[in-house]
Amino acid sequence: MAKWTLRPDGGRPEGRECAHMETPEPERTPQGDVCRQCVALGHDWVALRACLTCGHVGCCDSSRHGHATAHFESSGHPLMRSIEEGDEWAWCSVDEVYLQPRDDG
Repeated sequence: MAKWTLRPDGGRPEGRECAHMETPEPERTPQGDVCRQCVALGHDWVALRACLTCGHVGCCDSSRHGHATAHFESSGHPLMRSIEEGDEWAWCSVDEVYLQPRDDG
């Protein structure tokens, strides 16, 4: 299970916390490398996000439909991470903060 910490440049006021960074379940593997909902509609996407609770993959808010946020709204699963190459961040939709992998080294 990857552990997360608040990202220093999270774009939010100092002192903001995330109650969802430590979850008892392991992070789920993304359920693919496409937004299945966009594929079904015949649409493209800008970037993809994966739900850390169940592995659902959806398109980002800059995409036409924002399926990742729609998944949060329907499921209540708070954390999603970017699955774009080179990205190492997550977002908590409840607390509205960016997270980064914790350095346990």
